[in-house]
Amino acid sequence: MLATEVKDFKTTINDIVSKIEETQLEIFQSANVNVMDLYFYIGKVIDDRVKWGNKFVEELSIEIKLKFPNTKGYSPRNLHNMRKYYLSVKDDEKLKEYSYKIPWSHNSIIMDRVKDNNQKIWYIKETYNNGWSYDYLETQIRRDAYGRQILGDKPNNFKLTLLQPQSSLAKEIMKDPYIFDVGALRENFVERDIEQAMIDRIKMTLLELGNGFSFIANQYRVTVNDEENFIDLLFYHTKLHCYIAIELKNKKFIPEYAGKMNYYLSALDDMLKTELDNPSIGIILVRNKNKLNVEYALRDINKPIGVSSYELSEYLPPEILKQLPTEEELNLHIDLENK
Repeated sequence: MLATEVKDFKTTINDIVSKIEETQLEIFQSANVNVMDLYFYIGKVIDDRVKWGNKFVEELSIEIKLKFPNTKGYSPRNLHNMRKYYLSVKDDEKLKEYSYKIPWSHNSIIMDRVKDNNQKIWYIKETYNNGWSYDYLETQIRRDAYGRQILGDKPNNFKLTLLQPQSSLAKEIMKDPYIFDVGALRENFVERDIEQAMIDRIKMTLLELGNGFSFIANQYRVTVNDEENFIDLLFYHTKLHCYIAIELKNKKFIPEYAGKMNYYLSALDDMLKTELDNPSIGIILVRNKNKLNVEYALRDINKPIGVSSYELSEYLPPEILKQLPTEEELNLHIDLENK
């Protein structure tokens, strides 16, 4: 084949693969809507006959099993969950609409564990957008991902240094605290140990950082006038369209950290940033912080910097580990030469 024919050949195959994936998604979404409609109906019927108590639910479960012996999902517990689902969404059309986007198992745990409807919608959106498995969703609810990402104490100067919607999105992607699953560390560990553990478990690190982070390097060398410095972790964010430098400190925040990060961001903007990129952003991760100290440290700095705390977790259940995507699936690397 000629080069043009090879290119056309590959393009045709990619188009077909994309169409198959698109159709599969449409089939799933259509089937899921039907399932959710059915469960909403069953939940309503059970609620209308709540005066009959558990005996009705148990008898219903038995009858369904007799009529449909090869069908699962109609245990008394799941039927009670259908009533919970109905009660959760019956007066909130927006929540009901979003709930149709994710599988029943995910809906069930959200409706059962999360009380506030706005938080339910948030978890549904995150599950849908990021493809969270049931086990990973359960972990995020247990670790209060909503509280850490939406309500967390995340002092920053983004409003003063970034234009909208960049500033809002930059704040939104931050969490406080971050919880990194790094495995066992030696007793007197230092920042480099944490950094290496995060790199060793880069899939989990990226999942905790959130959708859009692509890993570039750790200990990224910055050379200015023959003087070398090293950024702990460097990422590119595919939604913010900018480089993100992360510095790890195994101690309380001090103002000097902001000055060093400002230096790194200036260097990144001069050396890596192109006209297609937005200004580089810095995130300083510390073990604890005083909000007022952080605000004073960032007040007159003209580079976008945020400060969050972090915690270390030594264990991630194997049922979650086996469902994590590969490094390739998470788009770990960016070809800087072809940006």
